[in-house]
Amino acid sequence: MPLVNSCEAHACAYNTDHSCHALAITVGDEPRAHCDTFFGSETAGGDPVQTGHVGACKMSDCEHNVHLECQAPGINVGYVENQVDCLTYAPA
Repeated sequence: MPLVNSCEAHACAYNTDHSCHALAITVGDEPRAHCDTFFGSETAGGDPVQTGHVGACKMSDCEHNVHLECQAPGINVGYVENQVDCLTYAPA
């Protein structure tokens, strides 16, 4: 599973110092490549010693998507129009 190399969603329960600690995130729900796992909470979530991975991607039109699985070596997550999105998304 691809690593979440960085995440700018500081308000997410799984984010600590630009790093995602959810064991696996889900990306997308067309037409947006948003992070479905984003969860705003003051309670820290995830495994603090693990780096997040992409478990599933619903963006079938992305060049990195094969059978709804991300094949990019890693992704970056950040803000697009005030939404938390996969910044690695690239239309095929």
